[in-house]
Amino acid sequence: MAIIGTIMAVPAIFAFYCAWVVAMLLRPFFVFVLACLLWNAPFTMLKMRMVADTFLYMFLCKDKKFKNPSDRGAFLSSLPSSSKKTIVFVRHGESCWNDTFNAGERKKLDFIKGFIPGLIKSFYYEVYLALSGKVDSWFYDSPLSHYGISQIDALARYLSKGPSSSSEQEVFDLLNGSPGCPKTSVLCSSNLRRALSTVCIGFRDRLASNPDEKIVVHPSLQEISRNPDTLSITPPGQQVNASWIEKASLPQIQPILTSRVDMTHHIGNKPLSSNGGTRMASFCTFAFSRPEECVICGGHSLWFRSFFRAYLPEASGHISKKKKMVNGGTVMFDLYKVKNGGGWEYVIDEKTMKVVYGGF
Repeated sequence: MAIIGTIMAVPAIFAFYCAWVVAMLLRPFFVFVLACLLWNAPFTMLKMRMVADTFLYMFLCKDKKFKNPSDRGAFLSSLPSSSKKTIVFVRHGESCWNDTFNAGERKKLDFIKGFIPGLIKSFYYEVYLALSGKVDSWFYDSPLSHYGISQIDALARYLSKGPSSSSEQEVFDLLNGSPGCPKTSVLCSSNLRRALSTVCIGFRDRLASNPDEKIVVHPSLQEISRNPDTLSITPPGQQVNASWIEKASLPQIQPILTSRVDMTHHIGNKPLSSNGGTRMASFCTFAFSRPEECVICGGHSLWFRSFFRAYLPEASGHISKKKKMVNGGTVMFDLYKVKNGGGWEYVIDEKTMKVVYGGF
């Protein structure tokens, strides 16, 4: 009450002049901001749409509201007579969103101490990207961070050094697309930038050795979450643009994104009416529609864990149902397509699951 009384005792004219001085000092800043936004009007409109989509998906998205299919254990006896695909999941490297909101490999205390400074840094970059008219974002369709790029670079170096034993030769040949590999394979990715960049960087030697090969982007792999980092910034059918981080540290990635990525399946963001279960089923259909024997997918931790929970038998206690794959983690398994009445069921054979790199 004493503070309120003191404020009320200040002469009105003095308060007016204080407000006027503050307004005059801030006026150039606001004029500058307004000029930047108007100068980059198309991007400003896009940014406003991104903000609107963020709140729309945050409150109305039903991405996690789905039921897993019935127990896959009932179909195990049918596996020997069923068709199968070898699937390889590759989790993206750390994203800018992860850097801000997840502890990752940092100690929890270090993460807590650095959270507020990290949040300020992320908002600074978001404002900078908005005012400079760049079709980019720290939060929305969050790209790989500097550390995330280094994680996937480590995966690329691991694949390039070759197997440590003869038993691993076939796996490395498959992932590297080696000419003598007995299995054919295709590189796929989610429509989110960090997943696609992960495939571009992690399989760079394969892409260099096979100049006609393209990475197929499929919307079914879009992450299962309502957060803005899981929303695609790339318009339907258009090629992906490298983030400001990648343009500075990996200038060679944009030519790959421009000419080596098949975006024909990209229809924009996941519909609000969609959910993770629908997209996982769509992925199974897509995988078995491909002529290749192996589908290598760049994707996301929640999507992958949800897939393991849905298509491994209920009795399975595999770690993949409890823990997320680590950044850059690479896991291989066989997915079976089993006839069930008038339809098809999909089952993971737990015995075929193999950690190639990183793990859980």
